[in-house]
Amino acid sequence: MSDSRHPSLFVKPTLMIPGPTPVPPVVLQALSTPMIDHRGPEYEALQAELVAHLKTVFQTSQEVMIFPAAGTGGMESAVVNVLSPGDKVLSVTIGSFGDRWAQIAQAYGADVTSCPFEWGEAADPAIVASALQEKGPFKAVLVTFNETSTGVLNDLKALADVIKPTGALLLVDAISGLIAADLPMDDWGLDVVVAGSQKAFMIPPGLTFVAASPTALQAHKAAKMPRFYFDWTKMLKSHEKNQTPYTPALTLQYGLRLALQTIVGEGLPASFARHARMGRATRAALTAMGLRPFADPAHASPAVTSAHAPDGIEIKPLRTHIRDRYGVTIGGGQGKLMGKIFRIGHLGYITASDLLVTFGALEQTLKDMGHPVERGAGITALTNALEEGENA
Repeated sequence: MSDSRHPSLFVKPTLMIPGPTPVPPVVLQALSTPMIDHRGPEYEALQAELVAHLKTVFQTSQEVMIFPAAGTGGMESAVVNVLSPGDKVLSVTIGSFGDRWAQIAQAYGADVTSCPFEWGEAADPAIVASALQEKGPFKAVLVTFNETSTGVLNDLKALADVIKPTGALLLVDAISGLIAADLPMDDWGLDVVVAGSQKAFMIPPGLTFVAASPTALQAHKAAKMPRFYFDWTKMLKSHEKNQTPYTPALTLQYGLRLALQTIVGEGLPASFARHARMGRATRAALTAMGLRPFADPAHASPAVTSAHAPDGIEIKPLRTHIRDRYGVTIGGGQGKLMGKIFRIGHLGYITASDLLVTFGALEQTLKDMGHPVERGAGITALTNALEEGENA
């Protein structure tokens, strides 16, 4: 029986969206660390540690820049620092955030050619190669690693293999994919990689991370797009002294330090395996419940899973019911998928217990809404998949 005066006291929240993701309690505590002089030696030691760990997770020997901004700010930074107005750009888009890449480049005057793919599918390297040959040459190619809006992970290595021989710069939105899936920046020849704090980094929104190859830095010297706050020259000059050209976001950096220590301590292979296991278990549970995943199974994301609701069940009431009655928040569709799919995030600080709560709540929600579900089918499939992943 619930207490109508304080119903929320009896519903424990479980956040299962693809960002912002839950923050570990120890990281939350780190966010309250007292302020320091951001121009003093204590800050310089902090930044040096952060950049060293960021190089590890980006798998690069290049400097990784930290900007106080959402991931979109990092994408804008990439565009304005390597391109000039009128430069020809190929936008490989498989969803909402791929479209955003193109919109940013267009806003600054780039000549953007779209290479779109059906939402729910990954980019086909052969089709991208044809576009490069028939419509190029291009100064740069924009690619999304993990498309959060659809739950699809692009085969970035295969795409790099057809893009790099053309001489085009390869700019990668890895905001939700970095740490969740393997992305060796230097080995794959990626020119710019952008990530965001509120995803697998397990800290709140507000920081974006940008790494640039020597080729990208050379292009930066000739780039003519307007920029000030996101200017790499200013940032990298400050890096020489472990400093920033503007006030850093100290509280977020305190949290980042602890989160990165945890991630590096776990090891990247273990992180990739953990995320892949969570993704497989989520898809197994959905399928066992008779729900149809939206994304191409061959390219399903380890960070977020998208699915159709059963016939006769609307997405918005489903999301509202599972949140208000059982405390589980899941994502909805974006853009043209709004009202057509729901999304379950399983990146960062998400555990097997969170998935168990989620699928228990989803089963009961569907029953409450009049949809027949085999009791325990999803939980059984989930636990079996998790156990298989542990033993793999």
